[in-house]
Amino acid sequence: MKLVTFTIAQGGARAPAPGVLIEGGTKVAALPGFASVLEIVEGGGNALDRAQDAVKHSAMVLPITNVTLLAPIPHPPQMRDFLCFEKHLRQAFEAVGKLRGTPARIPEVWYQRPIFYHPSRFSVCGPEAEVPWPSYTERLDFELEFGCYIGRPGKDISKQRAREHIFGYTIFNDFSARDEQTQEMAGQLGPGKGKDFDNANAMGPCLVTADEIGDPYRLEMVVRVNGEEWGRGNSRDMHWKFEDCIAHASRSETLHPGEFFGSGTVGNGCGLESLRFLKPGDTVELEVEGIGILRNRVVRPGMAA
Repeated sequence: MKLVTFTIAQGGARAPAPGVLIEGGTKVAALPGFASVLEIVEGGGNALDRAQDAVKHSAMVLPITNVTLLAPIPHPPQMRDFLCFEKHLRQAFEAVGKLRGTPARIPEVWYQRPIFYHPSRFSVCGPEAEVPWPSYTERLDFELEFGCYIGRPGKDISKQRAREHIFGYTIFNDFSARDEQTQEMAGQLGPGKGKDFDNANAMGPCLVTADEIGDPYRLEMVVRVNGEEWGRGNSRDMHWKFEDCIAHASRSETLHPGEFFGSGTVGNGCGLESLRFLKPGDTVELEVEGIGILRNRVVRPGMAA
């Protein structure tokens, strides 16, 4: 199933509601009996079975053009974004070295464990949402990622059992203010305002359940800016798999349904790697095989639509 959160405006704005993409993604079927996609995730297999049955009897089926899609889970309970692709990290460090004029190398700790930071769950937006250009940056960048949602709670989860805890997947664009990020990372506490600004975490267009994705490590990933391809990769190149990330994060810590784990950027998946950054008004499209297209436009305040 391809679960979505959507709104419509007929006779007044309506609250966000859960639904399912049907007929090749051209229509959305509402899911009566559920308050949110998160409720379905928290309900596990039984809730998913009820959702599949509800689609067959849905009294509200709308053309995709008549709805606004939000992020599949607009406010995830928790978010972690990992650095799983070695090629991206190597090329990004090479680019940073050019900017600084001094060599930069992948730290040894990256090969020892899957490292991560916590994106702001309050800065999540969905497909077609505009991303306001942060006032303090001149180097705004995108990141071509996908990620998984935790479906079953667990603690001290083994790598061998970790796949059982994945409910489904979506696309993730971790917009980044690279100049600010470079300065903040020198403090060794994380990216800070390099990542934290309104609508910085674009997600969607849907949550594809794990059974429909099948093998998540064979997916083609493409980024286009204003229709021009800027980068391409494949999830098979993940050095750290989601199973590694789940096992690592759950050490002495309980994971909860709805938590999101980002893959980090695929190699060739951001502008930094080629020192090519966004401009106000640019439209970024991330496409991941089996999930769809996540499209967002970056805008400076006051720009015309």
